[in-house]
Amino acid sequence: MHAFLRSKWLYPVKQRSLLVVWAMFLSLLPGVGAIATTHIATTNPVPKATATARVEQRQKQVRLVQPENYDLNRYPVTDANERHWRTVLWAMALREPQPAQVAQALQGILALTSRPKLSQPQMRTVDMAMQVGTQMYLHFPARYGSLESAFRQTIERSPDPQWVAMALSALAQGDLAPEELQSLSDRVRQRFPRWSQDVWLQTTLRDVAERVNPPAMPPLRDLLQWTIASQQPHLYVLCPRDRGLLCRAVLKDQSGQFVQQSGQLWSVPLLSRSLHDLAWNFERGETPQGIYRIEGVVPQPDFDFFGAYGQFALVKLFVPFESGVRSFLPGQKGRFTGTLAAYQALLPPAWRNYFPIQQTYWAGKAGRSLFRIHGSGEATNFFSGKERYPASADWNPTIGCLSALETYDESGRLRQADMPKILAALTATGGKNFSGYMIVVEVPDTTQISSTAAIAVVVNESTSPKTRR
Repeated sequence: MHAFLRSKWLYPVKQRSLLVVWAMFLSLLPGVGAIATTHIATTNPVPKATATARVEQRQKQVRLVQPENYDLNRYPVTDANERHWRTVLWAMALREPQPAQVAQALQGILALTSRPKLSQPQMRTVDMAMQVGTQMYLHFPARYGSLESAFRQTIERSPDPQWVAMALSALAQGDLAPEELQSLSDRVRQRFPRWSQDVWLQTTLRDVAERVNPPAMPPLRDLLQWTIASQQPHLYVLCPRDRGLLCRAVLKDQSGQFVQQSGQLWSVPLLSRSLHDLAWNFERGETPQGIYRIEGVVPQPDFDFFGAYGQFALVKLFVPFESGVRSFLPGQKGRFTGTLAAYQALLPPAWRNYFPIQQTYWAGKAGRSLFRIHGSGEATNFFSGKERYPASADWNPTIGCLSALETYDESGRLRQADMPKILAALTATGGKNFSGYMIVVEVPDTTQISSTAAIAVVVNESTSPKTRR
């Protein structure tokens, strides 16, 4: 049960009130009835976005990944050293260091997954090591291949079902043969006879099985035709299975018509890749597929968090079971607390038994929350390894949210940003206090979402009289 007690390692959230409200970003928009363009001209540079600030920020991270900072003899995993390990593990995720001492330290921390009666701070350190360990194992099998044995030991000995599920998920994303994954899955079921009652084990075991035999996706047109609630905007985020590629968002207005801009389908690229390459059912994992409730924005004028979010407001998204939502289900106040059947009823019939579209239901049940659509104040080279993702090199990864384009020149002036375009479209279709639904879905045929024109073909098919029901 102790896995449920751990606090989240999310971007920090200010508890004090924010001073700048809707007017701050609405002043950037051409009007409620218009849709903003991607290119933005500003005269005021952002101090944290200047070339000098970027260099200083990067140098700080480089200093943190020096091998001496990963010495477990000097910094044992104790309550007193939690802040140290939180800082250097985050730096590891950003900089992806290669010294052997760093890999050895990570393996040493993961060995604690088998130790009983860890304190809460110790568990939070191990949590973060599991997250970053997944990232390093998948990206650098030559240097961090030793983590395979650590993950296997976790599966074999750890009493914590979440860590066991994370270890199995990491190995499943590697290059293990299907028969090995089947053997490990069987071992997990043997060790945890009540695995079907644990959200992490249940969802991971199903994910692993579907990795070998992916289910056929129901007709996309059925999903695009469907209306969860009338008179509310519906934002569809169509993603490739390779999350290193860009998703494309399209929007239906309150009348159920897809929004057009300059005679073409309105569309915005978004990135849904997790920095750690974690699966969707874990904190800091990739953006889950499924239904989200959209309810307004969180203003973002606080430049303490400029790096994480950029300078524009964030669109608030809610998953099932998450508190704070005014009304997740149509016509019902409060958060979703219902059964899977109640969630499935929000989907078209052909999609109700399609497991991937249920991910937000299970992610919410596992405690994931605080999803947003936001920009990125960090420099495009702040995250190491961006060369692995040339198609999304200007978009920064997140730890669960959807990332919109936002770039700055060396003087700190904004060059490009898609958040104003997104905010303007949602405001134009739903009003200042807009609310509606977002549906994220992976599309196996990437040609269908390779461009706005390609998506327009799919949208036109879904709205044509021949296919409309």
